[in-house]
Amino acid sequence: PDGVTTIGEDAFYGCSSLTSITIPDSVTAIGDSAFSRCSSLTSVIIPDGVTTIGEDAFYGCSSLTSITIPDSVTAIGDSAFSRCSSLTSVIIPDGVTTIGEDAFYGCSSLKSITISDSVTAIGDSAFSGCSSLTSVTIPGSVTSIGDRAFSGCSSLKSITLPDSVTSIGDSAFSGCSSLKSITIPDSVTAIGEGAFSGCSSLKSVTIPDSVTSIGYIAFGNCDLLLIYCETANKPSGWYSYWNTDYPVIWDCNNNDKDEDGYAYAVVDGIRYSLKDGIATVVGQPINITIANIPEKVTYKKSEYNVTSIGNLAFEFCRSLTSVTIPDSVTSISWCAFSYCSSLTSIIIPEGVTSIGDRAFSGCSSLTSIIIPEGVTSIGEYAFDNCDSLTIYCETANKPSGWSNSWNIYGCPVVWGFKPE
Repeated sequence: PDGVTTIGEDAFYGCSSLTSITIPDSVTAIGDSAFSRCSSLTSVIIPDGVTTIGEDAFYGCSSLTSITIPDSVTAIGDSAFSRCSSLTSVIIPDGVTTIGEDAFYGCSSLKSITISDSVTAIGDSAFSGCSSLTSVTIPGSVTSIGDRAFSGCSSLKSITLPDSVTSIGDSAFSGCSSLKSITIPDSVTAIGEGAFSGCSSLKSVTIPDSVTSIGYIAFGNCDLLLIYCETANKPSGWYSYWNTDYPVIWDCNNNDKDEDGYAYAVVDGIRYSLKDGIATVVGQPINITIANIPEKVTYKKSEYNVTSIGNLAFEFCRSLTSVTIPDSVTSISWCAFSYCSSLTSIIIPEGVTSIGDRAFSGCSSLTSIIIPEGVTSIGEYAFDNCDSLTIYCETANKPSGWSNSWNIYGCPVVWGFKPE
């Protein structure tokens, strides 16, 4: 009734059959765990007089589809709406300065969030596990993004970081597997451990020269990534294992080559590394469906011969159904096509001399492959877990350069095959 000013701690905790509640305008505070685990509660209108929403206030209200937070609210407690798995949208009003730890953790149906200009900090795990969230605009008032703030937001495709942000916390965007691009502003000085680990769709990132600290495996398991650094060399504050696997273009404002002199380019949808007139096919987007690789590519008016399919080039491209390898290719490197589970057949050109370890491992739909007579080297487990495969070898016997375990799982082999 009117006159009630506070809904106390645990007031309706665990009232799992409660479906609705009317909160009068006289209420100014909703206490910790006040409606926690009210799993049948579908909607709540918080009146304009409320200034604080306590910790765990609506934790586990799994049927809650909408919530109206009035402009009077200045504080949203830790885990206030955590695990509200049916909540689809939220507007953080003016007046709120901090989004608490785990505030919307596990809100797996949350598709949109509006953050007001009054917010200065996004707490640890604030939106972690919001797997339906596709985009977020962070206002210019925010200076810090906490640890795991958006981790596991697997549908997040774009995010804008304002110039006010100075630090990106540990694992802040880890597991954002749909994130394709992000711009790190010049204001950022620190990137935490694993900040972008598991961002498997992230193709490029530019690290401004303002950054003096980068943590352990900040970009771990970002298989398509090319890193551009404005600084000419790794600063002393960057952890030794900030990046172990991906090419880096140093002094990127004045240079387009990595430390080994390779340039990287996408030509007609295929990604290559380029050097000394030679092009190598490198890590492709995992959603690629058809790959028609030419014999030559042109980049900045220079021509390059495509001679090899690089390490991990098409690994886990599970939608790849067709690939054309040109006659100019001489080598197919390790794990080049591993786990391309939709690939049914492939023709290896006559010029190929080597096939790397696990080159076609896990190609479970691959039914036939012809290995030309010129292939003198095949690595270990090249065809493991290719359960439907028949291998046609133009040579009559296994050459000495083929690993003893090149076909360890015993795919049928036709020796001395002569193609028509």
